[in-house]
Amino acid sequence: MAGGQQRGRVHKKVNYAKYGYFFIAPFFLIFLIFQLGPLLYTVGLSFFEYYKHGFHEIGPNFVGFRNFTDVLIDTSGNWFQTDTFRALGNTMLIWLSNFVPQILLSLLLASWFTNTRVKLRGQGAYKVIIFMPNIITAASISVLFYSMFNSAGPMTVILRNAGIIAKNFDFMNDKMATRAIISFILFWMWYGNTMIILIAGILGIDPSLFEAAQVDGATGGQIFRRITLPLLKPIVLFTLVTSAVGGLQVYDIPAVFNVNQGGDGLPDFASTTITMYIKKLTLTSSNYGKASAASMMLFLVTCIISVFFFFVLADRDKKPKKNKKAKEA
Repeated sequence: MAGGQQRGRVHKKVNYAKYGYFFIAPFFLIFLIFQLGPLLYTVGLSFFEYYKHGFHEIGPNFVGFRNFTDVLIDTSGNWFQTDTFRALGNTMLIWLSNFVPQILLSLLLASWFTNTRVKLRGQGAYKVIIFMPNIITAASISVLFYSMFNSAGPMTVILRNAGIIAKNFDFMNDKMATRAIISFILFWMWYGNTMIILIAGILGIDPSLFEAAQVDGATGGQIFRRITLPLLKPIVLFTLVTSAVGGLQVYDIPAVFNVNQGGDGLPDFASTTITMYIKKLTLTSSNYGKASAASMMLFLVTCIISVFFFFVLADRDKKPKKNKKAKEA
């Protein structure tokens, strides 16, 4: 009788763990439909000739690696002289120009805001002001900066009158100036977000380490180099990888800032990013095979950069050297 009651209690036990699968199922469903599916379709399409010529649709015909060859080699036989690599070079230049100062300033501000010796008043207000550009839409900021720096814009006129730039200088016709403005916009929009992530990382470090260092007489610089930076490496790695992924896919700001009607970044293709070029191949030229091959090149470059960051910043546990004498004993 007692055994039967015990078996009944066992049967009534509810396995709540299985309900967890219902909560995570929507993510995997959306991931399969909208991310993994299109990704695999793009990989497959990169091996096919598939484009539109007028009202005629050519393909899809399997052509092997020909789309990749077209992406890597121009019509004269020169390697890496194609529009794909020009756009990729523009993207890398814009990303590096905004991210390097962005991470340095964010680190400085995060260290400053979390320094217990400084005790800065009104930190919340400063953080809100610094983060504010991140909540403005990219298109709005692009239009704003274009209005300020075009040939008749107020900033251009002020700089001309002050003698800082030549009277006939036009930011929109200068390659480096256009890239510099786009880089500054990205830097201005994202350094607050990076600072918040780094502050969260620093606040996650055991405070007793900082207190012990201060008791030992360590300076602020020594504490930052010997304690903060080494323990902040996982957060810095996260920031670097997410920045690389986002930076190499940048589209909205350069696509609105200084472009012609065909969608090319001005002047002379200098502000065309790789995603703008892929979009042009897809929607304007309707060359789906080549656009897929260019997308695969972007994917490959992103993977290489991410793996490089993981290799450089990965925590490597130093294995203790084996004591030969102890081993022989």
